[in-house]
Amino acid sequence: MSRPAWRDGLIAFRVRNFRLFWAGQLASLVGTWMQTVAQAWLVLELTDSPLAVGLVWTFQFTPVTVLGMLGGVTADRWPKRRLLLLTQTAAALQALALGLLTLSGHIQYWQVLGLAAVLGFANAFDMPARHAFIVELVGRDALMNAIAFNSSAFNAARILGPAIGGVLIGRYGAGVVFLINAVSYLSMIAGLLAVRETELTAQPERRREGVWASLASGLRYVRSSAAVTLAVFLVGMVATFGMNFSVLLPVMARDVFKIGSEGFGALMAALGLGSVGAALVLAFRGRVEPVPTMLWGAGGLALADIAFALSPRLGFLPLSFALLFAAGFAAISLTATANTAIQQRVPDELRGRVMSVYLTAFAASVPLGGLFAGAIARALGAPFAFAAGGLLSGLALLYALWRLRPPVAA
Repeated sequence: MSRPAWRDGLIAFRVRNFRLFWAGQLASLVGTWMQTVAQAWLVLELTDSPLAVGLVWTFQFTPVTVLGMLGGVTADRWPKRRLLLLTQTAAALQALALGLLTLSGHIQYWQVLGLAAVLGFANAFDMPARHAFIVELVGRDALMNAIAFNSSAFNAARILGPAIGGVLIGRYGAGVVFLINAVSYLSMIAGLLAVRETELTAQPERRREGVWASLASGLRYVRSSAAVTLAVFLVGMVATFGMNFSVLLPVMARDVFKIGSEGFGALMAALGLGSVGAALVLAFRGRVEPVPTMLWGAGGLALADIAFALSPRLGFLPLSFALLFAAGFAAISLTATANTAIQQRVPDELRGRVMSVYLTAFAASVPLGGLFAGAIARALGAPFAFAAGGLLSGLALLYALWRLRPPVAA
C-alpha cells in the first residue's frame, strides 16, 4: 500500500533536530515580527516621517549587506549551531536594550538607528549560518520540504506577530513589545541547545584558506551557475522594489485607510497569511520546478503591488486585504523556490558562502528599497510608491525572461 501524500509533506518533521529548531524559531519569530510592527510605529510617532522608517531599515540591513559574505565565510568555518547561539544571544540583548529605553521614556530616534545597526551586525552572521544549517538538520532529500516549512514558520509569525503586536502597542506601548521579543529569543536558544550535534548530517570538512580566497571561491561558483545567478538577480531586484511592506504599510494604515496600529497589524497579517499558504503548497506539492515558479512568483507580486496601490480608490477594504494575501503568496513562491534552487545545487563546503551572496542581495534590497519607497511615499504618497515598486518589479521580470530566451539558430 502506498504511503499517503500528506506523510511525504511532513518528511522534515521526522527529524528530531529539525522539530526542535523549527519550534524554537517559530516562537522567536513571532516576537521578531511584533518588534517589527512596534519599531515602525514608534519611529512614526517620534518623527512623523515614512522616510525615517525607511532609514531605520537602512541601518538594520546595511551591516548584512556589507558583512554578509564575511558571515558566509564564518558559517563555513565555524560549527553553525554554536555560531547561531552567539548571534541569537546578541539579538536578544538588542531587543532588551530597545525595550528598556522605550519604557524609561528616554528613547530617541538616533538610539533606534544605533540599535537597528547592532541587530544588523548580528544578522550578518546569523542569516548565512541559519540558512546553511537547514541541510545539516535534514539532509538533501528533505531539503525542499524543510525550506518550505521554514518559510511557513517565518510567515506564520508574520501573521501572529503583527496582529498581537498591534493590539499590545495600542494597550501597553511599544516598550512592552520589545521586551516580549527579548524573552522570545530564549525559545530559539533552547531549541539550539537541545539539537544533538551527533545527529547532524552533511557537515563538510572546514578548509582553512584565506578569507579573500574563500570569498572568491563562493563568487566563482555563483557566476558559473545560471540558475543561481538568476535566483540572486530576480530576488534582489524584486525585493528592492516590490517588497517594501514594512516601510509602506504603516503609512497606508495610518494615512490612507485610517485604521490605526491594530489595522496595521491586520494588514501585515493578511500578507503573512498568503505567505504561509504558499509555503504549505510548496511543502505538500512535492517536486517543484524552481525556475518557472520563481518567474510566476515575481510576476504575481508585481501585479498584486500595482492592484493594491489602486485599491483604496474603490473604498472596499476587504479587496485590499485580499491583494496583500496574493502579494504574500507570490513573494514566497519566488523566495522559497530561489532558496531551494541554490541549496540543491551548491556543494556543502561552499554552502555558507553561496547562501551569503544570495542573502546579501536580499539584504541590500532592504536599505535600498526602504529609501526608495520612503522617499516616494513622502513626495507622492504610499499608494504611488507601491505602484512604482510593482512596475519596476515587472521590468526586472521581463529582463529575466529576455535573458532566458532560447538562442536563435544561425
